[in-house]
Amino acid sequence: MKYLAAFLLPVTLVIAFNAHGFWTFFPLVFAFGIIPIAEFALGTDSYNLSNTEKEWAAKNPLYDAIIYGTVIFHLGAMLYYLKMMSNTADMTTVDIIGRTISIGLMCGVYGINVAHELGHRTNKLDQWISRVLLTTSLYLHFYIEHNRGHHRNVGTPEDAATARKGESVYAFWRRTIPGSWINAWRIVEKERKRKKLKVYAIANEMLVYQIIQVFVVASVFLIFGWKAAIGFIASALLGIILLETVNYIEHYGLTRKKINDFRFEDVTPVHSWNSDYILGRLVLFELTRHSDHHTTPSKEYQLLDSPDGASALPAGYPAMMLLCLLPAVWFKVMDKRIPT
Repeated sequence: MKYLAAFLLPVTLVIAFNAHGFWTFFPLVFAFGIIPIAEFALGTDSYNLSNTEKEWAAKNPLYDAIIYGTVIFHLGAMLYYLKMMSNTADMTTVDIIGRTISIGLMCGVYGINVAHELGHRTNKLDQWISRVLLTTSLYLHFYIEHNRGHHRNVGTPEDAATARKGESVYAFWRRTIPGSWINAWRIVEKERKRKKLKVYAIANEMLVYQIIQVFVVASVFLIFGWKAAIGFIASALLGIILLETVNYIEHYGLTRKKINDFRFEDVTPVHSWNSDYILGRLVLFELTRHSDHHTTPSKEYQLLDSPDGASALPAGYPAMMLLCLLPAVWFKVMDKRIPT
């Protein structure tokens, strides 16, 4: 039941959607103000479930119920936001900006993060839900690039989602956002050529995703109006920035050695930055136990371990995301921690 803490952020969103002025920014203050402070107060917990506990947790439907609950909330909150944006007569400019940032935060934390969790699962329903969630951030190609690109190429020059030592988060955004789209296209192109299928065909997965996203934006415009469409795009962009900032801190400066002309060394826990700070673990569904995730991508969130030898962050994800916005300070803190 500790993972019900994941609903703390949705509670702040409800407050933001029913408030005016400063309080419309409450989810942002909670995520990047209250959570970092609480994490330093609560500290870390590196406990791993025993094999018996894992067998029980793997069969307990409550873990899935909590995940699906966030899916329902996120989709409902997005529709409610669009409805609000269709009639902004009772909202000030501050209200509009605050509520847009708040739903954008949800796009990153629950739209993309929960999509990440479900997209790694092997059943078709969870994979479909993953793609629905990614549509709310207009980042459907993540489903291709992350699962079939990032996990294979992490820690190598071929991976757009691995930040290089000395690369600021701002330079990383400029490289990874277009780079991940290009990589996704190349993955699908290569797969279709291998199967002797036409690349430019309606069955091309990447083309289908682009059509879906254009259709969704057009539908929002036609149903809810131009303000809602602009707000939807803005919130999606914020969700993308949050995702790529997380990508930045998860693999910054960690590289795999090249063994020969054809392969790199295997991925190990040292190639991802881990964080065992308690509150971030719960709110982000154990995304912070990233080293074990790269060892077994299909492992469900409640089963992830904190492995020995993992590269460890000095703080939780929210605090590290704030820190990386100050490149000089980030480099001073992190460069000396990169394994040699």
